[in-house]
Amino acid sequence: MKYLAGRLGALLAVVAVIGLLPRLTRTDPALTILHARYADRPPTPAVLDAVRAETGLDGGPLHVLGGWASGLLHGDLGESWVSGQPVGPDVTSALGVSLTLMGTSLAVAVLLALALAAGTLRRGARRTLVTTRAGVGAAVLAALPEFLLAAVLATVLAVQLGWFPALGWGGPEQLVLPALAMGVPAGALLGRLLDDALPAAFAEPWARAATAHGMPARRIAGGALRRTLPALLPQLGLVVVGLTGGAVAVETLYAIPGLGGTALAAALAQDLPVLQACVLLLLLLGVAAGLAARLASRALLGPARADGALPPLVAPPLPTRRTVAAGALVLAALLAAVAVAGLLRDPLYADTAARLATPSAAHPLGTDSLGRDILARLGHGAARTVLTAVAVSAVTLLLGLLAGAARAGALTETANALPAVLAGLVVAGIVGPGPWGAAAAVAAVAWAPLAAHTSALYAQERAAPHIAVARALGAGRWHRLRRHILPGVLPPVVRHAVLRVPAIALALASLGFLGLGTPAPAPEWGRMLSENMPYAERAPWAVLAPAAGLAALGALAVLTSAAVRSRGRR
Repeated sequence: MKYLAGRLGALLAVVAVIGLLPRLTRTDPALTILHARYADRPPTPAVLDAVRAETGLDGGPLHVLGGWASGLLHGDLGESWVSGQPVGPDVTSALGVSLTLMGTSLAVAVLLALALAAGTLRRGARRTLVTTRAGVGAAVLAALPEFLLAAVLATVLAVQLGWFPALGWGGPEQLVLPALAMGVPAGALLGRLLDDALPAAFAEPWARAATAHGMPARRIAGGALRRTLPALLPQLGLVVVGLTGGAVAVETLYAIPGLGGTALAAALAQDLPVLQACVLLLLLLGVAAGLAARLASRALLGPARADGALPPLVAPPLPTRRTVAAGALVLAALLAAVAVAGLLRDPLYADTAARLATPSAAHPLGTDSLGRDILARLGHGAARTVLTAVAVSAVTLLLGLLAGAARAGALTETANALPAVLAGLVVAGIVGPGPWGAAAAVAAVAWAPLAAHTSALYAQERAAPHIAVARALGAGRWHRLRRHILPGVLPPVVRHAVLRVPAIALALASLGFLGLGTPAPAPEWGRMLSENMPYAERAPWAVLAPAAGLAALGALAVLTSAAVRSRGRR
């Protein structure tokens, strides 16, 4: 009951904030309804008063929230302020579409995660795991923007080859491309986390004993998976919710009538009944996914979790490949060279005679649709994109560690269920649009996966026998936390945070593209992607340059983390 009560309280708080969105954004919902329903009528005070009386807005925000909650108890989600139609059928249909797409995307993500970790599973089960992999391939895949991957798949597999439909929803063949676009980045992230955790499982005594007794490698690999899954299941639950409500770009590109696109359209139109219904369903899905992950994790851990007999997962001192440090230096030098070369050029000068020009001596990376130099915009956007993403990542890491250690599961699941775009709308309404508001919006929701990871690892570490021994010897709470728990929790969570740096850069850029972040024409990698996507087929260099920058950023983050980790073990 305590679990459900906490989730219900967080759910009601978020729904109330969404209901107050017009007050926060200082807009008049009656004016929005008037423009949507009666565009030919002038917005006179009498007309606006009539609209408020017709829609029940004349009683203030608390009256509106009370009426909506009362209808909710009777299964009524209200009527759309824009169309005047009942909200329930449209939102329920959108949820069914999103759940179908989520299930297919999740299957792609799980298969890709297992494929990325297959090498470690095979070598660990055979006791031939002698070095750790940096996971560059997974980092690059995780850094791929969903909308870029969706556009490339649609252009190549749908338009050029004609294998799949490019738009629409209905048949199984229309699931393939959007499921790949959403499942590949999610699977790469899950695969990287799984690959990072497996060496510690294979280093445990049971794995050595199983090998000595001739147990088949397949069963040893299965045991290692079972051992590492409890810490990863919360991430899987968060991915389920993220794939359902956060697929706005993919749903828009493929014309899919899903819940994420419906929520964004309602937020932009200030259609609060529709937005509240979408957020409510996403939060309920988050509670269900979190509860399922919690129960599955407890089932996998068994009685050892409660008995304090669960050994901690300690990564073995495996050296990292020698090429890791060299690769990090090469990538860092390449990014620095591109940034310096771009800083020497004007990112705002538009040569209208050279629009979408191919790479040349005058424009080494070509120009965009306005004739602006791609290299200049890439270089000037590097500092803004990278530094902001790193700063927000540091804040989310701190928030995730604190929330995870405090076991704030209700708050974590609630924050994860909210797409960054919706958080951006709320924050922009309070502080106004701008780079600081966008950073605050992303930080407000991006800490949730790190908190879930921290909480799962924290629970396992507290169940370790050495914690009971330390307590019996008189060690205080802070001593146990600092010397016995954090050493097992902090390293994997920090590596997880590093892997999410490119994703945070993309989230910041998406808010900027919607007018909630850095205003145009400021150069920013994500904005460059969004601005040049319509010209991807005619001028692929305009899209590939910022995409390559984000992929290189992800690879550099992982290589640097692996190199530092290897040096720390010497």
